[in-house]
Amino acid sequence: MSKNIWLQKKPDTTLDWLGIIFCSIGFYILLGHLDLFVGALNKLFSILAPFAVGIVIAYVLDCIVRPVQHKWFKDNPKMRWLSMLIAYAAAILIIFVLGWMVIPQVISSVVILFENLPGYFNNVQSLLLTIQERFGLDVSKAVTALDDYERLINELGSLLASAAPQIMASVSSIASNVIDIFTAIAASVYMLAEKDKLLRQLRTLVHAVFPRQIASVVLDTCTLANDNFEGFFVGKIIDSAIIGALTFVSCSLLNISFAPLIAVVVGVTNIIPVFGPFIGAVPCIIILLFVKPIDAVKFLILIVIIQQVDGNVIGPKILGKSIGVSALWVLFSIVVGGDLFGVVGMVLGVPVFATFYALLRQFVQWCLKRRGIDANGNPLNEANTAEEAPVSVPKTSSAQS
Repeated sequence: MSKNIWLQKKPDTTLDWLGIIFCSIGFYILLGHLDLFVGALNKLFSILAPFAVGIVIAYVLDCIVRPVQHKWFKDNPKMRWLSMLIAYAAAILIIFVLGWMVIPQVISSVVILFENLPGYFNNVQSLLLTIQERFGLDVSKAVTALDDYERLINELGSLLASAAPQIMASVSSIASNVIDIFTAIAASVYMLAEKDKLLRQLRTLVHAVFPRQIASVVLDTCTLANDNFEGFFVGKIIDSAIIGALTFVSCSLLNISFAPLIAVVVGVTNIIPVFGPFIGAVPCIIILLFVKPIDAVKFLILIVIIQQVDGNVIGPKILGKSIGVSALWVLFSIVVGGDLFGVVGMVLGVPVFATFYALLRQFVQWCLKRRGIDANGNPLNEANTAEEAPVSVPKTSSAQS
């Protein structure tokens, strides 16, 4: 029975031994030239970057294409092009509306912030002097540092001037990559149009390369990962949009300064689970402390209330059980992912860990079943017998009579 399992098959032919020898030599060469291998991978990834972006675009827009094609066109394959057109039009419309509503107000908020910066420094100085008079705290060093705010502004200007070449190089690099952007969009169009064909080809490749059992595991893992990523990202985007809008409305009602800028920062950082709200709240509080300290206090109270509502009402309603891991493992995945890959790791850590967690749970169940025991270590036969055995009900006195 064990010989049918690929990893447990003993090498018994010359071809098997040659395969092991060549794999060992290849692995040894790889370890000895790991830097060259990593450099080649980076070069390959830079070449394939437009197609990777196209995959991301197609993956996101497919969340619109599928329900549109199912509900409006009854899964008619001839109308897939129209479903795709609606998805791209909706995405362009959303980007245009958000840009038209948010970008001018954010730019205006930033301009006002820098124009009134000297007055904001004076406000902070007055607050520090008040604290020193009432509580006897020595804040003279902070007051002296704020007195020289002109020097700070000049240093900031010189820093930006020195970074101007790098900024222009980045802008020119972005401009030179316009072809890559169009390549990514075109690739997403082809991927959406031939989604079923591409998936069928990938399934065929998996069945052709791997044994039947391993191919089944690979395909099931891909399906599981797709469900986790789709459920997490779609839910998180909707949740972040709601939180951003709720922050903007609340800040406007409370007359908190720079409401559009704060709403954008909070909405974008809310995509990062657990730590996102705090990451977005810290710079907003710092800005409000310079502008109007009472607004910083109001915003701090407001953001705590909003995040409680999000964590207990909005988030569970939207995300539901799409992740399937406890809060402890969510925190663990964010910390590990952030330490390894930065902000990207913090965002991707949760669905990636959820996939590995589900696979580990399936592996544990497989090991228990193979050993013939349940989760408590009891033999399965005895457990099943105990479950299937009829329950004996003692006779009561009324039954005897």
